Amino acid sequence: MQVTKINDAKPYEAKLHWDMSAIRLQGLEASELKNFSCSLSYFLPGGGANWSSSPNEKVYVVLDGQATILTKQDGAEVTTELSKLDSCVIDYDEERSVENRTNQVVTMLVIVSNS
Repeated sequence: MQVTKINDAKPYEAKLHWDMSAIRLQGLEASELKNFSCSLSYFLPGGGANWSSSPNEKVYVVLDGQATILTKQDGAEVTTELSKLDSCVIDYDEERSVENRTNQVVTMLVIVSNS
């Protein structure tokens, strides 16, 4: 078993994100997990992530607050609101953007495949 205590989790910088802090719980530099990583992200009011895609699947689980996830379907922008304990999957190479449009911090568990 590989354990990461919350007090030992290390922060990391997420590209194309603003007003957001993240800590790695498992995978990559946090543990020897090979197939995916698990992180905790805190989006401040007005925080978010720019439009981007990656060759990885992602699972977002909102632990607290309300996040707005934007995706594109057939060229049209789709807006999805995720509240506490709601989740979504962002597919391989799917474009997405994340926004905190509220005045409360959004806490999100982020699980990312290692392709």
